[in-house]
Amino acid sequence: QAATEIMEKKGWALVGRPRLCNCLRRDHVGGHAYAGDTQWLRFRRLRKAIHTHLQPKAAGAYQRIQIDAAKEVVLDILNDPKDHARQVLRYAASVILRVIYWKSTSTSKDDLVIARIAEDSKHIQIASRPGAFLVVLLPCLKYVPGYGRVLHEHHEFELSLFRDQLGRVTDDMSRNKASPSFGRMLLEKIHEHRLSGGEMAYLCGSLFTAGSDTTAVGIMTLILAAACHPEAQTRVQEEIDAVVGNDRDEHPHCSLSPTFEDWDQLPQLQAFISEALRWGPVAPIGAAHRATRDIVWRGLCIPVGSIAVGCHWAIARDPIVFPDPETFDPQRWLDPNGDLRTDIHFYNYGFGQRIRPGLHIANRSLYINSALLLWSFRILERPDAPIDANGFTDSIITRAPPFEAEFVPRMEEKKLREIMGGIL
Repeated sequence: QAATEIMEKKGWALVGRPRLCNCLRRDHVGGHAYAGDTQWLRFRRLRKAIHTHLQPKAAGAYQRIQIDAAKEVVLDILNDPKDHARQVLRYAASVILRVIYWKSTSTSKDDLVIARIAEDSKHIQIASRPGAFLVVLLPCLKYVPGYGRVLHEHHEFELSLFRDQLGRVTDDMSRNKASPSFGRMLLEKIHEHRLSGGEMAYLCGSLFTAGSDTTAVGIMTLILAAACHPEAQTRVQEEIDAVVGNDRDEHPHCSLSPTFEDWDQLPQLQAFISEALRWGPVAPIGAAHRATRDIVWRGLCIPVGSIAVGCHWAIARDPIVFPDPETFDPQRWLDPNGDLRTDIHFYNYGFGQRIRPGLHIANRSLYINSALLLWSFRILERPDAPIDANGFTDSIITRAPPFEAEFVPRMEEKKLREIMGGIL
């Protein structure tokens, strides 16, 4: 309740970022980063550029990309079920690369760009840990020769990665071969958005780095939840079978496999996704906000300059909102009629005006992967490889522990391959 009343309803007063971001994201990365931006007017320009091209209607245009890539995940798992984690990462990276830069070539799990994305994400997580760099407490250290060398080196690596990708879009535009993408739309409206070349490169790059990492983590959490909670998985599969069918010979009137059009008819699946992300929140701590003006809440004053954090993990474990919070129970999200409840909400994507801008694309990725995987497979814990359901990593972006699972096709494998192979 406090997070909602302060960070949502008064979010306009919490758009700042703390000194951590000043030191690590402005002084050491050339002032280009979007996620850690602390300057209000510049932040608004960046935010407007994102919302113009990633709002719900615009995000809907990418559904074909997402469903085709999700079908490739099913085929990849049929070929190599032990490597499901890398296959999910391939999905997340290939979708976001296509959305942001329209990288039209099939992105394999061994692609060099994916490796560079993973390296960049790893560094960001290390740099974002509280206390990782003493300069946060002693800003004067930034003037010491040689201090921050690691940060500067990462900035050069990151900027090179981001400029390479946006540069390819620029080259395609010069040859009139550029397909629609977020990067192309930014370049076409460069004067309207008033962004420098470095700002555009970092804006696109920040979206594809953060988007690919968190999307992959979310999908892996859903797979883990299915393997650890077979009863909940069964409920979802029964619902999908009733809506879509799981055998096209027996259900000729149904779609061959789940699509985005089935979303509103699958409340059990929506509840399963919501519960999985509550059970294992992708960003358990949440991003820190800095008050840009005094905030009065219930007679208490949060003075300007204060740091506010909406701790997703604590919110997810609030026994008043989520009774018996350690129990995995998707039914808590449904009313007695089996419809989704409207009186509870979990802020997976942050708060207020700092909410994650790619949330509409991320939600669609979580849905279509869950729908296709649970329609295609019975996901089981292997008797010889028990899963540590509580082994999530302790980091800014929490990850499911490495685990093996059995992916048992729910229909004849040849038929499943035929359906999933019908990629447009």
